[in-house]
Amino acid sequence: MRIRDLEWLVALADHQHVTDTAAILGITQPTLSRALARVEDELGVRLFERVPDGLVTSPHGAFVVETARDLVGRYRQLTTELEARLDPDRGIVRLAFLDSMATSLVPRILRGFHQEAPGVRVELSQEPAHAMRRDLAAGAVDLAITSVRPDGDYGWLILQRERLVVIVPPTHRLRTRKRIELRELAGEELVTTPVGFGYRTLVDGLLTDAGVSLAVSFESADLATIEGLVAAGLGIAVVPEAFVGISGTVGLALSGSNARRSVGLTWRTDRALEPAAARFRDYVAGQAPYSTGLEA
Repeated sequence: MRIRDLEWLVALADHQHVTDTAAILGITQPTLSRALARVEDELGVRLFERVPDGLVTSPHGAFVVETARDLVGRYRQLTTELEARLDPDRGIVRLAFLDSMATSLVPRILRGFHQEAPGVRVELSQEPAHAMRRDLAAGAVDLAITSVRPDGDYGWLILQRERLVVIVPPTHRLRTRKRIELRELAGEELVTTPVGFGYRTLVDGLLTDAGVSLAVSFESADLATIEGLVAAGLGIAVVPEAFVGISGTVGLALSGSNARRSVGLTWRTDRALEPAAARFRDYVAGQAPYSTGLEA
């Protein structure tokens, strides 16, 4: 049974006359009659009874027609939604991003993109980097703003580079220093993100390179929360410079040119982005200060 048969069935029930319904549908009466007979034969019930001025639905027919009406409505909704998804002016972009980008980079990008493409709907999700990789691989999101470039078939566009600094409580012994080396933090307690987070891997790598091992006092997925814990005297942390002083912490510059974090936009390259998502990516590429072309 085809959707067209169900549409014709609903029209026949609405107009209750084979000849009139056929004319309205723009088909011949025999064509409509054959379609009705095919549906009745497939379902094994009589759907209409003939009366002097046309047709009326049988008891089984009334049930079938209402179900057909629901299915036709759902199918039309599906095709309408699919058409919108494939329209670069009205589609959907599914974007995941780091919590630390929620109040800075992401709102700035979205504001500009909305001005350019007001009909596109952007569905947002805040996730750690490892969850973004999973969702990109599964097709649950189209694009992700992350600090970890995935390996494999993924594009990469650098959006910003951040200098990393050490933050300490306002009463800390190092609070008057302008610049320190990580080895000077030996014996301190570290507030950082959980194991498995891309940012944790970055910080652990910096400490390892400096030959320093710090006990972890607290873990949080949110860098703003980490800054607040440090301000409360619960340890020190390595964070992007933008987080210094939010709750009263003191920032100390780090010696070493590798104390940086790159944040970029990533997407799968082993399949084409839907039009709206491709439009979003291309818009961001045109705005990115470090863009030298999309990297596959």
